[in-house]
Amino acid sequence: MDASITSLTLETKSMRSDIAGFQSRVTGLEQRMGSLETRINTSQEREQDFIYLRSKLTDMEDRSRRDKFRVLGIPENEEGSDMQAFLTSTLPKMISLDFDPALEFQRAHRLGTKRSDNSSRPRPIIACLLRHNQTRQILQVARNHGPFRIDQHEIRITADYSKETNERRKAFLALRPRLRKLEMKYSLFDPARMWVTKNGVSKDFYNPDELRLFLDSFQSQPMDSLNTDSEHDIV
Repeated sequence: MDASITSLTLETKSMRSDIAGFQSRVTGLEQRMGSLETRINTSQEREQDFIYLRSKLTDMEDRSRRDKFRVLGIPENEEGSDMQAFLTSTLPKMISLDFDPALEFQRAHRLGTKRSDNSSRPRPIIACLLRHNQTRQILQVARNHGPFRIDQHEIRITADYSKETNERRKAFLALRPRLRKLEMKYSLFDPARMWVTKNGVSKDFYNPDELRLFLDSFQSQPMDSLNTDSEHDIV
């Protein structure tokens, strides 16, 4: 009898020891999981901070380019030896707009290295005006009445955006066929905001991926289900 009690006591102590060991392991795992969750949360916060900072930098870069615009399609050497004088003389006539005071450039030049092949597409011209309101006038006329022509050459004038903004604009423009197929009206505003409307209900998109997902789910999410806070009249 005493031997049985002693054996049972030893087994109980062994079980308690095993349970204590399991509890210690569980505690260790919980601590590791907590540490991992903290790292994940920190990583997500850093990613959000990075996205925010990148968007702020892009915005700052776009703002620094507000006085600039690009002229595409003017043949090489057409400007002669003085690009600023050429643009001062040519731009008002090309876009049929008089400027008072006359255009004054801080700088104007072609981008990139001159190509040896004369048949290649001419390098873009980038110009920076002294007066921001004149840049806005030129871009407004270009949006409403462009492209223009010099002799047989088609000339386009565009704003000078950052690389990231240009990529977003191209992604938005690539979705135009789908918007037309769904009979939606749309406008692309500066620097990269797509406005979509149908049946008097409108929504703004700042991210092409969000617009793409919206179009994918349009059949199950009709326009009249959008939040009315985003509605505004067509302008």
